[in-house]
Amino acid sequence: MKFEIKSKDPLSKARAGVMTTDHGDIETPIFMPVGTMGTVKGVHQKELKEEVNPDIILANTYHLYLRPKMEILEKAGGIHQFMNWDRPVLTDSGGYQVYSLSGRRKIKEEGVKFKSHIDGSYHFFSPENVMETQRTIGADIIMAFDECTPYPCDYKYAKRSMHMTHRWLKRCITHLEKLPYKYGYEQTFFPIVQGSTYKDLRKQSAEFIASVGAEGNAIGGLSVGEPAEEMYAMTDVVCSVLPEDKPRYLMGVGTPINILENIALGVDMFDCVMPTRNARNGMLFTSEGSINIKNKKWEDDFSPIDPMGITYVDTYYSKAYLRHLFASNEMLGKQIATIHNLGFYLWLTREARKHILAGDFAEWKNKMVRQMDNRL
Repeated sequence: MKFEIKSKDPLSKARAGVMTTDHGDIETPIFMPVGTMGTVKGVHQKELKEEVNPDIILANTYHLYLRPKMEILEKAGGIHQFMNWDRPVLTDSGGYQVYSLSGRRKIKEEGVKFKSHIDGSYHFFSPENVMETQRTIGADIIMAFDECTPYPCDYKYAKRSMHMTHRWLKRCITHLEKLPYKYGYEQTFFPIVQGSTYKDLRKQSAEFIASVGAEGNAIGGLSVGEPAEEMYAMTDVVCSVLPEDKPRYLMGVGTPINILENIALGVDMFDCVMPTRNARNGMLFTSEGSINIKNKKWEDDFSPIDPMGITYVDTYYSKAYLRHLFASNEMLGKQIATIHNLGFYLWLTREARKHILAGDFAEWKNKMVRQMDNRL
């Protein structure tokens, strides 16, 4: 993978770049739709590609490991062939899913023993077999195995967990060097900064991760319940340490405002289930603010979902029609809302890129943050 910074904003740390992978270029800043199990929920690959048009999507190691399992993915020729997607894919390591199984897992130095949420069977993730699993899945960008600490988290636990994540990283790298690529293209490895909401730990972790010299770096353990101000403070600390010439990926973030503020701090890549999950519950993000489409006020509003016409659904369907679909519990309503929200997130990061290239990102960002804070 190659990464080239094309422009920097003069009044913030925002930057516009291009990542080059064997499955195509990724223009940053970028939002990656979450395709947990090899599918972005409710969206056909054709619509995803033609309407949402992301440069890259995310899939989940934990879920794909359990279902359809590695032997199926290997027979298929990897995740791209299996889901018929010819653009880049990133897989997370499963660390966050293991974190979320708090009552069903046991963490030790060797790795994590956990109980499947599907059938209750026991499994074990180690730095070594997570690297093997991600080789088999075949994503373009793969993540180190880490422990994601909860919030709040006491200092001693956060420090102990961080050092274990660092030791696991060394094991990931050592094992990855022994594993050949499986499908004729390269994979890029990202380590993950941890340290909870403690500035000294975040700085220490970022320094360690930077010393590894990976082609890109990730920031984990945020957007797990901490106030937004703490998220921004930790991101700022980490971005001031991580190398400037490598892409920075803030995992699991976030709201449109979170994304804009973190772009301003120097983050290049984002993912979050919020646009798809909120869409299925009737919460839409628009260029003028957020909408609960289930509210009666939209019953006879025949205006477009978003006046910007971000995807075809925004001008093709009215708010009144979309509200009717949700009131009738029609599946189409969730599909329309999902395409809209994903389209909006991609529009937002691409507009951010345009304004970074134009040199007026900071002014545009401040205006957009005010608009995004509106409840319509």
